[in-house]
Amino acid sequence: MWVEAMVKLGFHVSISGAIDRAVDRAVELGCDTFQIFTRSPRAWGFKTLNRAEVEAFREKLRRAGIGPVFVHMPYILNLATPNDEVYRRSVDSLDAEMERCAALEAPFLVTHLGSHLGAGAEFGVARVVKAIDAVLSRSGGSTVVLLENSSGAGNRLGSSFEEMGHILQGVTEEDRVAVCFDTCHAFTSGYELGHSEGIAETLEALDRAVGLERLELVHLNDSVGGLGSGIDHHEHIGLGMIGEEGFRVILRSRLSELPMIMETPVDGRRGDSENMDKVRELLA
Repeated sequence: MWVEAMVKLGFHVSISGAIDRAVDRAVELGCDTFQIFTRSPRAWGFKTLNRAEVEAFREKLRRAGIGPVFVHMPYILNLATPNDEVYRRSVDSLDAEMERCAALEAPFLVTHLGSHLGAGAEFGVARVVKAIDAVLSRSGGSTVVLLENSSGAGNRLGSSFEEMGHILQGVTEEDRVAVCFDTCHAFTSGYELGHSEGIAETLEALDRAVGLERLELVHLNDSVGGLGSGIDHHEHIGLGMIGEEGFRVILRSRLSELPMIMETPVDGRRGDSENMDKVRELLA
């Protein structure tokens, strides 16, 4: 039972209505931590954050006593692309989001790396390193950029731990860049998480390539797709191909020392509360 008391659990929650409403939703769900988008995840454009909403967000967060808060970049950006216009817009988008994180006092910003579109992993790694170095050199805050591992689909960068490691080794400000480990993405890119032996091997591989000390967040998601399928489709905890046994072991591994954010679906089978109950059941 000591493990359950130590694990920080939360969800990606909506900012619908006003950004400070996210804190209310996280509290209602019994979250210890949570994640948000600060704007539409599928569009380049965005509105400036309302000062009153920002102050309300920060005040509610202080009163609630939960955290840390994780902000997620929009899905639309591609930091690994050879397309110069998309690359420029992606870097500008990351720049703007760092400013928004500073305003919200959010210590972490999660980003997907994107696709090199056939230009090769070495090219993609260099593009991502250049983008992050440029953004961090202009950022006056302390927000840490978290690189999220990819699902193994197509030319997605970061599907191998080695690619993640190359980026971490290449950036100038190493203390401002770390890793978000997504269980669904790792599984569909070929890293076994369905049983204790597989999880031990996966964590050893992650430690060799990245270093477990560079992890700051776990995205705790089951997978619709099978091992190595490359399918990025999240499933309810225990109902997917990783399964309950896999999550029992994950929740008792070194990963449980990190905040865990669920990005699970909401449908007729379960909602967020039911997934929280399932995780606590597996912990117990």
